[in-house]
Amino acid sequence: MISKVDKNEIRKRKHLRVRKKISGTAECPRLCVFRSNANIYAQVIDDTNGTTLVSASSLDKDIQGNGGNKDAAAAVGKLVAERALAKDIKEVVFDRGGYVYHGRVAALAEAAREAGLSF
Repeated sequence: MISKVDKNEIRKRKHLRVRKKISGTAECPRLCVFRSNANIYAQVIDDTNGTTLVSASSLDKDIQGNGGNKDAAAAVGKLVAERALAKDIKEVVFDRGGYVYHGRVAALAEAAREAGLSF
């Protein structure tokens, strides 16, 4: 019998592989992306203290429209960058969460860069 490959398990393994190499500190926290079919979420995380400093998602009231497209991802990237800059966070490490840097993940990253975050 042929068993179907669980794509989320593969993504989680890729994410663990990436997380072995990068970690967020108080000076340079980690910008983590989670993407579902319907929405996209971003968090700025300090891994040394284990705290989320800033978060934004396509479910926020500031973002209208469909949460599962590139326009919403760009809006989330801009919003998370504005919130991070308000807390005096200018430099982050980007964590793509095991996803391919393409489409919505890339749109979120580019919008965050344009809004003032550097990574």
